[in-house]
Amino acid sequence: MSNVYGRSIKVSIFGESHGTGIGVIIDGLEPGLAIDMEEVNRQMARRAPGQKLGTTRKEPDQVEILSGIRNGVTCGTPICGVIFNKNTRSQDYEKTKLLLRPSHADYTGHVKYKGFEDFRGGGHFSGRITAPIVFAGALCRQALEQKGVAVGSHIVKLHHIEEDAFTLADLKAETLKELGTQQVPVLVQDNADKIAQCIESARAELNSVGGIVETAVIGVPAGLGDPFFDSMESRLAQILFSVPAVKGVSFGCGEAFAGMTGAQANDGYTVEDGQIRTITNNNGGILGGITNGVPITFKTVIKPTPSISRPQQTVNLDTMEPETLEIVGRHDPCIIPRAIPVLEAAAMIAVYDAWKEAGL
Repeated sequence: MSNVYGRSIKVSIFGESHGTGIGVIIDGLEPGLAIDMEEVNRQMARRAPGQKLGTTRKEPDQVEILSGIRNGVTCGTPICGVIFNKNTRSQDYEKTKLLLRPSHADYTGHVKYKGFEDFRGGGHFSGRITAPIVFAGALCRQALEQKGVAVGSHIVKLHHIEEDAFTLADLKAETLKELGTQQVPVLVQDNADKIAQCIESARAELNSVGGIVETAVIGVPAGLGDPFFDSMESRLAQILFSVPAVKGVSFGCGEAFAGMTGAQANDGYTVEDGQIRTITNNNGGILGGITNGVPITFKTVIKPTPSISRPQQTVNLDTMEPETLEIVGRHDPCIIPRAIPVLEAAAMIAVYDAWKEAGL
């Protein structure tokens, strides 16, 4: 199993949803970086279970740092952080361990790992494993913030509720920071209540909903990334697609390019404060796989949470006969509010890795 991401910085994750704990090893973070653990804990809390619109499973998600940070400052050596699981209910999964949960990795994991996989709560395939990614991303985020980089996201679509994408006017550090304080980050505040109602309606109907998140990274200089296989889009897409439930990633206007002409899609150039900039940002801050100095913007499609408590058709692995499955346990009716800090953390890891490789 490939659990390592990065070239100049290596991020390796480990653990299972209902195992002893989960964690991450981060190798390559610069020495001498003062870490604000209060801010790290705030980022962890944004993703943590037990929030109003999510699963009722409660985990403090406090990271125990085993190495690499001393007296609040990075040593330059590998950082190891562990989160011990506190609130597991593995018996919920014993009842249905032979029944393949639709749209989960139960079947594919069973085939690949020959039946030895940890099935409890999805094991290593669980969204719980994104907590270590948030920790790693929080460290990279602090390193990048010292270089003037900021990141933020909003929900552009959740089920039937939509709002417009970022404009260049929206892409200010204070706007992105404010979005990071909202449980339901939106540019149109009326949408927050609509989204909350939609999620709770899905929960009441034993169902779930998905949507699209748009993320922006500002303050990134021109010149990060490479053509073709190590393009900035490739680096970002690789780690974003590693987040469970992500089924699509697009940059700038994304699929809207299919309905545009070149005259509409092209970003003209201008000069601002002695720097070359684009007048529009249809391409999402990346051209030829390389950042062009304007904000990176991308949209991430997140599917509805597959764990729903409605009867579903499946197959029993032991008898190889069809059966009806009713999932029990504690699950999110919508993963998007908790997924947003994961997407931002993933973006910060990718940008920091490219930045270090460029030697800037």
